Amino acid sequence: MRNISMLTKVELLERSKKHYFSLGIDDGASNLCKWNYKFGLAKLHYAQESLGINPNATFISTPDETISRNKARWDSGYGYGGKLTWCDKPEKLIFIDSKPNACGMLVGGLDELPTPNSIIENMYNVLYEDAYIDEIKIKWDFKKGNHFIDVFKTNSEARKNGFPRYTFIIHGSAPELRKENSKGVGLYYDSSKTLYEMSKKITTPFGDVFYLDGDDAKEYFEFFQYAKKFAAEKRKKVAELLFGKFTTISNPIHQGLRDYNEFLLGAQYVKEPGEKLFPVALRSDLTAYLISGNINLDEEVIDELGFEKRAKKLEIYDRLVNFNTLPHGGGYEIPHIIKVLDVQEYNYDRYFVCEQRFEDAITILSDPQEVQFTYRGKPVVNKLLDLRLGQVAVKMFPRFILKM
Repeated sequence: MRNISMLTKVELLERSKKHYFSLGIDDGASNLCKWNYKFGLAKLHYAQESLGINPNATFISTPDETISRNKARWDSGYGYGGKLTWCDKPEKLIFIDSKPNACGMLVGGLDELPTPNSIIENMYNVLYEDAYIDEIKIKWDFKKGNHFIDVFKTNSEARKNGFPRYTFIIHGSAPELRKENSKGVGLYYDSSKTLYEMSKKITTPFGDVFYLDGDDAKEYFEFFQYAKKFAAEKRKKVAELLFGKFTTISNPIHQGLRDYNEFLLGAQYVKEPGEKLFPVALRSDLTAYLISGNINLDEEVIDELGFEKRAKKLEIYDRLVNFNTLPHGGGYEIPHIIKVLDVQEYNYDRYFVCEQRFEDAITILSDPQEVQFTYRGKPVVNKLLDLRLGQVAVKMFPRFILKM
């Protein structure tokens, strides 16, 4: 086989496409994710070979595969909804342009339904009174993007089995730690001068790849572990300030490093220590779910999907059987787009030429922040169940949602 560096750009993209395994629902947004990831995986393959590593970075999507609305992440060639793997052993190598942020969702149980007014009053107390964790001032990020606070009533069968009558979800990350700070180098290379200067760069035919290795990777990974703990504690702290007494049901991460060589992009790892139930939150007007995850993917499902032969040929079959990953939501839906027809590339900028749903015309887009979107609904949960990724343990019916 020819070296990666000897392949044309078209050949690199065709090669990278084989390393993408889709579990999505195949709508316009999932189609955009697949197309963009061809560029991201091709960049990683080129970088891996430059580092003397087998160029076999792989992305396995979850049923909510979609665009990333973080432009820097999207421009680096990443979509959202799934698990990215670039090595099978704990090499001290981290590709930091994936931008880990320790985002997750806390599910808490309540005995009584709070009133919206009481929560709003408590929320304003939080906004105007400084709160700290480990001497770091908390930043309020529950009004940005798809971060939210949602309150639910649980289904009667769950309550009969001793589950709390009411629940809430708090969705948030750790923007406090993106820049360099007293605890470490920072999470984002485009926010932290220290991290940017510490990182190394490989120029590929599709743009630059930023990475850390050796002791630098170790320092960053240890800082991310701190950020992960901080973000989880922050969600609990905010819950205490808003709701008072509550029962912690689940508090998993869905965006960040699982280890040195695996990265969760909007996905939850089933074997996360201490977690038994995982939230899947769709649109605010729809039922949310607590899922009991299976050890997946099932080998029978892999065969049904037609993945087995390709994965074994690429020598990454173990990544499928050890996927063990769930979606965390419905993902962005782009209702006016059916599929991508072509991608035009100019000076590393990508322009996606898309077929429109209702008109005999095309949409050309490059910035995911500017595209119209909504959130998907139950088809994502149905796909999760069809693939035997897990089972529904609890249904949670929305009472109100807060974005302040």
